[in-house]
Amino acid sequence: MNTTQFGKQGWTPDRIGSLKGKTYVITGTTSGTGFEAARILLSKGAKVVMLNRNTKKSEDTITALKQELDNDIDVSNIQMDLAAQDSVRKAAEEVLKTVPQIDALLLNAAIAQVPKQTFTVDGFESQMGVNHYGNFLLQGLLYPRIEESNGRIVTVGSMGYNLGIKTVQFDDMNWDKNYSPNSVYSQSKLAQIMTVYELQDRLKKAGKTNVKAYACHPGASRTSLIKTSGGLMTRFVWQLMKWSPFVQSAEKGAYPELMCATEPDLDQSGFYGPTGRNYWTGPVGECKLEPHAKDKPVMERLWEVSEKTTNLKWNI
Repeated sequence: MNTTQFGKQGWTPDRIGSLKGKTYVITGTTSGTGFEAARILLSKGAKVVMLNRNTKKSEDTITALKQELDNDIDVSNIQMDLAAQDSVRKAAEEVLKTVPQIDALLLNAAIAQVPKQTFTVDGFESQMGVNHYGNFLLQGLLYPRIEESNGRIVTVGSMGYNLGIKTVQFDDMNWDKNYSPNSVYSQSKLAQIMTVYELQDRLKKAGKTNVKAYACHPGASRTSLIKTSGGLMTRFVWQLMKWSPFVQSAEKGAYPELMCATEPDLDQSGFYGPTGRNYWTGPVGECKLEPHAKDKPVMERLWEVSEKTTNLKWNI
């Protein structure tokens, strides 16, 4: 399928007008799609607040962005480690104190294919801890500000949601019995995507139409995600694949999240990303979402488990 609702070329950032007066909060911007998303939003005049774990890398990123765009761009970083619930709480507190409006929160950061079972400081399996629980907590804490701003929450999922066991392993969320790097990554991404559609249902039920939640995926793009957290063989294969025609630039990988953050009247029920073969590359538009990602009883239970685990009741 080569055409999308945005024509043959699909959605591109040319559709974004001036973003002066708008504020975007983005996680994981020191490289890859997060860096490109921040750069494009800043180039359109937006204010960008970055949430990154590594302060030194964040400073280098700000320097690089100012060199490329302009010294006057409004960009800052708040230190946050998604793997530590305490760090997420501190960062969210800082955001609420210093950022008066959030037009969109872009949940871009993730880890992938961690070779053997490792745990976060809170005792969660690391991929679930970072990709799902860390993001669940962050959204919930920033939700009141997003609501005041009539803003959006954009979750960067992955086509990986469609691998593995295709549901949530509630009886062993840490995968003590059957850990496998890909299955757990797949579950963490499925959990992130389910959270989006469950949040939509809850907002609808509460009669709140001013907050929008979107799910997208970057396709296969040249980022450091696998390089930094995959096992040796995965990394080797990825290095070979990286320059193949099946893989696109990190900039193109940022288009789906930018579209979800800025495109007016975009249908929330969709799942957005590159629409070419295997959804790896191609024009950006709506992709088919497999039914297991909207399995209502699983979505509801996941939400309850997540609220309990993160000790946060969303105030919707």
